[in-house]
Amino acid sequence: MSVAHPKGPAHPGAHTPMQHGAPRAAAHPHVKPHVRSLPLKVGTRGSPLALWQTRHFLGLITRFCPVLRDVKAFEEHAIATSGDQIQDRRLADVGGKGLFAKEIHEALADGRVDFAVHSLKDLETDLPPGIVLACTLTREDARDALILGPSAGEVDPADPWACLPAGAVIGTASLRRQSQILHARPDLRVEMIRGNVQTRLSKVRTEGGPAGSLLALAGLRRLGLENEAAVVLDPEAMVPAAGQGIVGVTVRADDVELLELLSGIEDAEARAVSTAERALLAALDGSCRTPIGGHARLLPAPPASAGDRGERRLHLTGLVARADGSFLLKRSVHGDPKEAAGLGRELGESLRKDSPADIFG
Repeated sequence: MSVAHPKGPAHPGAHTPMQHGAPRAAAHPHVKPHVRSLPLKVGTRGSPLALWQTRHFLGLITRFCPVLRDVKAFEEHAIATSGDQIQDRRLADVGGKGLFAKEIHEALADGRVDFAVHSLKDLETDLPPGIVLACTLTREDARDALILGPSAGEVDPADPWACLPAGAVIGTASLRRQSQILHARPDLRVEMIRGNVQTRLSKVRTEGGPAGSLLALAGLRRLGLENEAAVVLDPEAMVPAAGQGIVGVTVRADDVELLELLSGIEDAEARAVSTAERALLAALDGSCRTPIGGHARLLPAPPASAGDRGERRLHLTGLVARADGSFLLKRSVHGDPKEAAGLGRELGESLRKDSPADIFG
């Protein structure tokens, strides 16, 4: 059965996958051929946030192509991933962030699901053969939020770390966050906490638990928990993870119908900033043991003048550090959004060149 979708873009600014970097690659031997049938199966992790993101994606796609809603064309498939099942160790010690997508992409490759919906920050830069990032959705706020427990003091927005007493424990499994916290406050201690958003909030609220933790503001907002944020951190002070706040959708590379369908809900700005951030990661070639941050944004267009259309510019900040905060290097570049991948590579190569070699071990 063919997937029906509108002819041409749904709105000015809708683009084809080729224009936005979703390559129509040839079929790969690891990817089994498939026959289109309904319902279309959507693979996702089973956490409350992952399910929210999947339903948000389905809402967008059915508004773009209402006939798919009318025929109940989609079916959610929650898939248990290794990243979710292993809770007692850092991801760096068991295979990295790719563990949040491994089983989902196996299901996509062998035809058990047709789409896979991800938090883009958890998606590896090198995707499995025959699978492509087909669509990026509009970015939610990319910043990190400081969550405080009962032992924390009064918050001073001008100095968000001042509310933490000397020697206080911060709970996080993120080496990126740990390195930046310890660089700012070497007296603090960091202990690992893992789990979904609700689990981590519960640990911080508990008497005797950590004095605070850091969570992505995007996840809190999507779950209606934004009021849990004591302080929202400036992205230049706490550089976010590459892709933070963006939902990405992967499909099989040879699935031309779905690539064309997804082009109708692609967000051009999200594609540009995520391309820069992911190129930065790829250039640094850091393992999950390497604290790396990357945050891109499109600057407002300057006022147009004669012969100048006032084009927007892309600003990209990158960071590499040691996990203990003893070394931290942060730089920014800006340029044409059409050159997003090149800007990311340029910044990544610059950071790598001027960082100690042991950081990338």
